[in-house]
Amino acid sequence: MYVSHLTLRDFRSYAEVEVPLEAGVTAFIGRNGQGKTNLVEAIDYLSRLSSHRVASEAPLIRAGADRALIRTAVVRDGRTATLEVELNPGRSNTARINRSPLPRARELVGIVRTVVFSPEDLALVKGDPSERRRYLDDLLVLRTPRLAGVRADYDRVLKQRNSLLKSARRAASSRRAEPPPTLAVWDDHLARAGAELLAHRLRLVHDLAPYVGKTYVAVARGASQNDARIEYRSSSDQVAELLADDPTPAPEALVEAFLAALESRRSDELDRGVTLVGPHRDDLVCSLGAAEGNRLPVKGYASHGESWSFALALRLAAYDLLRADGDDPILVLDDVFAELDSQRRTQLAELVADAEQVLVTAAVGADVPEQLAGTTYVVADGEVTRG
Repeated sequence: MYVSHLTLRDFRSYAEVEVPLEAGVTAFIGRNGQGKTNLVEAIDYLSRLSSHRVASEAPLIRAGADRALIRTAVVRDGRTATLEVELNPGRSNTARINRSPLPRARELVGIVRTVVFSPEDLALVKGDPSERRRYLDDLLVLRTPRLAGVRADYDRVLKQRNSLLKSARRAASSRRAEPPPTLAVWDDHLARAGAELLAHRLRLVHDLAPYVGKTYVAVARGASQNDARIEYRSSSDQVAELLADDPTPAPEALVEAFLAALESRRSDELDRGVTLVGPHRDDLVCSLGAAEGNRLPVKGYASHGESWSFALALRLAAYDLLRADGDDPILVLDDVFAELDSQRRTQLAELVADAEQVLVTAAVGADVPEQLAGTTYVVADGEVTRG
């Protein structure tokens, strides 16, 4: 699968732009602030309905416009389909396939699959747990698009339960907060939605782990297959104990563990007015060291080079896993080569050169390794011209 044409209207810095694309490598070259990343961001947005650069959609709408449009022509097995999404701030986004409206925009998720490498990837291993949770959940949805609904259900229940806890905290004021009568109902909803999301995350980590070890060897000098490890860490003792006995427990066992965890943190939650148990507080632990006793977390212990190698390994592992599932994902290398030393630059280029479609952005053409020679566009002053 590859994107053969991109159309943007009022997206980021572009009032309107049309860019024909091809299979293989396409590089967008331009100084910072000229709009090259906006082009690849649009394709990635169409894949996941979220941006790898910002958390909200408001910055994606061109200043002065009330909506934005992303449209792509996508080629798969010789057939072309037109996918488009209209971003409407304050209202529901709309999506279409071959001009036919979809009931919900999220039905577009996963039709085009992207894996993005960017300078922000260092946060995958050195940043907050939320970065790693997002990495897992984005990959979950790309592999199985229906899980976008599971994640949305959990977020909805979590929001409702937090609202209830905050109300109880405000009502209590100086006296001890008491559980609201409906809290038990939301406990059950949260436990069931959380157990479903967690079960899928656990399966993903199980499937992903061998690829992380393999790709780390490919990008880290002198590394062995067992050096890089990933492990799911639950935020609750009850769930962690269950996982220690059974890495893939039955859904009902997860529900019971969640309910027990919620009960154990009841007073803390009422005092703080927030949910303290669930997948929204879990983490993916990334560690280095072949021997159990010598293994250390990447965050806080790894060198800058080791951290970059692990971040690259996570992205390459996601690419390999998606590729094993079926179609090649579209690879987006967004200003990443400027962040890498020459060895990692060459290694990454060699590893992705055979992808069906690779989209590269760089400030200067010399940043693009010769292994990724292909079509070039120059991006300057809001114009995208063939180089």
